[in-house]
Amino acid sequence: MKILVINAGSSSLKYQLIDMDNEQVIAKGLCERIGIEGSKLTHKVNGESYVTEVPMTNHTEAFNAVKEALTSGEGKVVDDLSEISALGHRVVQGGSLFKDSCLVTDEVIEGIRELSPLAPLHNPAHIQGIEAAIDVFGKDVPQVVVFDTSFHSTMPAKAYTFGVPYEYYEKYGVRRYGFHGTSHRYVTGRCLELLGKAENPEGTRIINCHLGNGSSISAVKDGKVIDTSMGLTPLDGFIMGTRSGSLDPSVVTFIMEKEGLSASEMDAILNKKSGMLGLSGVSSDDRDVTAAAREGNERAILTHEILEYQIAKFIGSYYVALGGMDALVFTAGIGENQTVHRSKICRYLECLGVELDEEVNATIHGKEAEISTPESRVRVYVIPTDEEMVIARDTKDIVENMGKEEAPAAAEEEAPAEA
Repeated sequence: MKILVINAGSSSLKYQLIDMDNEQVIAKGLCERIGIEGSKLTHKVNGESYVTEVPMTNHTEAFNAVKEALTSGEGKVVDDLSEISALGHRVVQGGSLFKDSCLVTDEVIEGIRELSPLAPLHNPAHIQGIEAAIDVFGKDVPQVVVFDTSFHSTMPAKAYTFGVPYEYYEKYGVRRYGFHGTSHRYVTGRCLELLGKAENPEGTRIINCHLGNGSSISAVKDGKVIDTSMGLTPLDGFIMGTRSGSLDPSVVTFIMEKEGLSASEMDAILNKKSGMLGLSGVSSDDRDVTAAAREGNERAILTHEILEYQIAKFIGSYYVALGGMDALVFTAGIGENQTVHRSKICRYLECLGVELDEEVNATIHGKEAEISTPESRVRVYVIPTDEEMVIARDTKDIVENMGKEEAPAAAEEEAPAEA
């Protein structure tokens, strides 16, 4: 079975074609600047990249460009789209409506649309991608949606309820949802395998650190999330590339009053001009901040100190929430590659029984490895994430079970109750 995995943004469309018989990526690519002058498609097969400048005024035209790349030219990998059995779509916000991946229906699309106020930059783009895929592939090709929020749906009310008037939860769904759930789910599964607990995760306590331009940490007990750092939106937590992370709310209103800013202007500052970019004044890219820190840039050095300190504090709080920690996982771009951050974070955690093998840690870039010493009371792993594979696996499972059981439907919103 060949499955096409889609991640649609407002002006972009990422894709991977995966052969699920051996779970190998056949081809992958990116459509950029959709609806903008200078749009192009980068198509990769067997390590070769094929770049084509092609007009893409909307997502349907982008899908047609992907179709051409997959079925013709030097990067051809299939003779016809009929060889593709199903499509799997990443959707950022499933709210409390969608607690599992599900087959795309008109009702599901409408549910995703209703949740757009919670993810105004993401959910509308995902709908464009789904509808464009239907235009190009037809209604007979099954499509599945996999939600970033669903892995976090096991959080108890004490973790997801905010300390604002309860009516805002009831009226607007204001609560902690968490994001990067597909990544957290993948590395949790792999960590359980490494611990020999994949078949029976009961009693396990894992803390995952998904560290990239966007970052989040999750506490996983018995294979299920009990807390996570991102909140109503991906802004919550600790500093990221351009996001501020958690703040005293009065910081927001104080700056707005002093600068005469609107809500949308303040939102842009917190999401696009803060974090490592705003603190360092150098860049939102950790590689650039690292280079500046090595040259003695004091603000860059401070930015890294803040990042490592905040991450360690989150891990410490989740250690308490879990009642201990069996394994600590680093993943995503920074987590998989930034050896210095891993080292400094783990130094804070020595009081919790973490002992890092510094020599091994220094050699690990983008590959799976255990980086703790044999004496460490906590196993520390680097596990490269694979969100696309999670989407492809869910898509395969749901498609293979079509007709055997009803596809998961949107769940009714529940009032908070201890889980």
